[in-house]
Amino acid sequence: MSSIPSLLRDRIAATPDAEAYRVPAADGWTSLSWREVGEQVRGLALALSGLGSGPGARVSILCSTRLEWIVCDLAVLATGAATTTIYPSNTAAESAFVITDSGSTLVIAENDEQVAKLASVREQLPGVTQVIVIDGSPSDDGWVITLGSLADAPADGDYDAMVDAIAQDDLATLIYTSGTTGRPKGVELTHDNWLYAAGAVREIDLISPDDLHFLWLPLSHSFGKLLEVVMIGIGVPTAIDGRLDKIADNLGVLRPTVMAAAPRIFEKIHNTVVANMRREGGLKLRIFDWARQTGNRVVRARQRGAAVPVTTRMENAVADRLVFAKLRERFGGRIRFFISGAAPLSQEVAEFFDAAGLTILEGYGLTESSAGSFLNRPESVKFGTVGPPFPGTEVRVAVDGEILIKGRGIMRGYHGLPEETAEALEDGWLHTGDIGEVDEAGRLRITDRKKELIKTSGGKYVAPTYLEGRIKAACPYVSHVFVHGDLRNYVTALVTLDMDVVTPWAQAGSLPADPEALREHPRMRAEIEKAIEQVNAGEASYATVKKFAILAEDFSVETGELTPSLKIKRKAVEERHGKVLDSFYS
Repeated sequence: MSSIPSLLRDRIAATPDAEAYRVPAADGWTSLSWREVGEQVRGLALALSGLGSGPGARVSILCSTRLEWIVCDLAVLATGAATTTIYPSNTAAESAFVITDSGSTLVIAENDEQVAKLASVREQLPGVTQVIVIDGSPSDDGWVITLGSLADAPADGDYDAMVDAIAQDDLATLIYTSGTTGRPKGVELTHDNWLYAAGAVREIDLISPDDLHFLWLPLSHSFGKLLEVVMIGIGVPTAIDGRLDKIADNLGVLRPTVMAAAPRIFEKIHNTVVANMRREGGLKLRIFDWARQTGNRVVRARQRGAAVPVTTRMENAVADRLVFAKLRERFGGRIRFFISGAAPLSQEVAEFFDAAGLTILEGYGLTESSAGSFLNRPESVKFGTVGPPFPGTEVRVAVDGEILIKGRGIMRGYHGLPEETAEALEDGWLHTGDIGEVDEAGRLRITDRKKELIKTSGGKYVAPTYLEGRIKAACPYVSHVFVHGDLRNYVTALVTLDMDVVTPWAQAGSLPADPEALREHPRMRAEIEKAIEQVNAGEASYATVKKFAILAEDFSVETGELTPSLKIKRKAVEERHGKVLDSFYS
């Protein structure tokens, strides 16, 4: 096959009546077969072709994760055009930039709210001829039409001829980087980039059509897009619901076997469980702590490749029955493994889940490498690493420690930015900007971002994300940590609170519920200080956090401190909280 639409066509031919997607319905969930999905894609592709979608064209999708996102994406690709993804949380100005920079002439928007966003910057979108709204109303002037009217309209054309005309090196997707530094760059990914990734996952025999995949990750992110293509290639049924507040309920109802998530989700679950046990106290807390210690002994022995003593195995069986089995049941009881990507996962959180029989496979990739380049394998997980490379991906470490990768998954370049492309790609090798090392088994360990390493005024290098992850794992009440100290004489930190976890704890202890008052409370500061001291105990003096402040508000996408994929925008945090940071050194 030469394209994603041809991959879909092959899937329909192979398993036409097998379940493809499961989506929320009024009375629960409803399923669609591959044949039914194919019919929707075919009809919409012909209709979009009549609106100008075709070879060389760009169509933007401004929508949360739902079945229509995938159907629209596949239909756009079937016309020979490329999809440009926009996060639904992006502002009107950010959306306008992506649409105009990509040269999109059509925009598919989720609802009237997103259409209003586009209408507010319409004068900046002279190239957009049509907006297609999924859940919303058409406009009087015809600029906005509904997806339903488009799908129902008769359309002429030769669908198979359109698909056959797509070459593997044709542009499939333009994904704009989150922009932790500087302006976002449009990453050009071809059909072959995605086909490589799908083939690599098939080759390592990770999942099968017998699995049930639960997808809630943003499809506007390369990680979500990778999962879309992988599941088509292998024929894995996928349950789709992008509503974050429904994740816990959906896990219990759907009982999936595989789910991918960003580390923040696993941190949140870990912190909630630990905080709940602390609040219970007494015998329940003692049993939980004992079970966790017992489970960790088993996990660490296996990580060393050592035999687990018989007595420890017996104790762990009791711990599993009393504690861990209940946790697995909260996830539906059928999870084979989770996949974590998009940011570093702390070892403490990974050990906690593994002890509970909920293994997390940490992986690594960039938008520039089609999201998937490395992944731990279920049979040989090594915590602290992102596993070996996918088949066909090469890796080497530069003299300065930067990770370089090469293979079919590497982007074509940055859209309209030849100088930036030349800087990122040298002889086919992608300069990732990440620092790391490869162990004797070929597994990659990421230590930090090259541009984010802190160099103290004493000349010592400190990895901030490593410290941030450890502090978050040490205290269940922490939401985000920002470690600071570049060109300063010591390291400091800003801490935000996870109010979903903190509020019940504060109520039980008769503490103020107001975040402003709570952050200054001695008991709250003592909890954070204890966690920081615990982390400091294992670090060299120059890498220890000397001072910290608790902020009243959490970092968020809306305030500009987080990217849509929940990475900290370090420059934005430094600018917004500069006075607090400066006060640490006055």
